[in-house]
Amino acid sequence: MKLAKSLFGRTEPEAKPTTAKKAINPYHSVTIAPGHRACAAARALQDRRFLSRQAPALPLEECNSTECTCRYEHHDDRRKGQRRARDLGVSIDGYEGDERRVKPKRGRRKNET
Repeated sequence: MKLAKSLFGRTEPEAKPTTAKKAINPYHSVTIAPGHRACAAARALQDRRFLSRQAPALPLEECNSTECTCRYEHHDDRRKGQRRARDLGVSIDGYEGDERRVKPKRGRRKNET
């Protein structure tokens, strides 16, 4: 069979190298969810969100457990909640207070001596 393929100029297609998938969301984040018998290092990082490409590897270097059961919890964004005033429903269209800016005087500068 290989002889017939070589006679007619057909070769088997080369295997394409696999590439890692790129994250669609650049702000995808993870938190560390400690297991039942988690170490102190995992509990200290429990509520902290990391960008997924910057998250520490599990098990943590400081982990002293023989069988680590910690895992990652995935989030779409690194932020925990709404952070902008517009997201909270606050109108920021105009300033309501007195104007305190002093208008600069027009003309040439005078040297103060």
